[in-house]
Amino acid sequence: MKQVYTELASKPIGPYSQAITFKAKGKMLYTSGVIAIDPATNELVSGGVKEQTKQVFKNISAILGEAGTSLIDVVKVTVFLKDMNEFSVMNEVYAECFGEHKPARSTVEVSRLPKDSKVEIEVIALV
Repeated sequence: MKQVYTELASKPIGPYSQAITFKAKGKMLYTSGVIAIDPATNELVSGGVKEQTKQVFKNISAILGEAGTSLIDVVKVTVFLKDMNEFSVMNEVYAECFGEHKPARSTVEVSRLPKDSKVEIEVIALV
């Protein structure tokens, strides 16, 4: 994978790339939207967007692991936030989870998510 960046387009305002290029040598994985359900209790985790984003990434990491891949192989992320005012908090957790790897990303505010979650995330990854 290679990050694409040009000064001729707007700079990313967070830990993501303008675009990603890759030559698919294997399969692609598309997750469904993942919310902050604790698999041990099957309930939404308590707390705010920070705690929920952490749980979402635990769940996504488990799904990716089951498929034989990981966050380092994610090429695209879509984040759905109930309140865009919580973008910076979500973004901090997001940056911790991905580190130097910066997949392409879209973030949108939505009026409501399943179980009144504060965040839902879906990813596309190489397998």
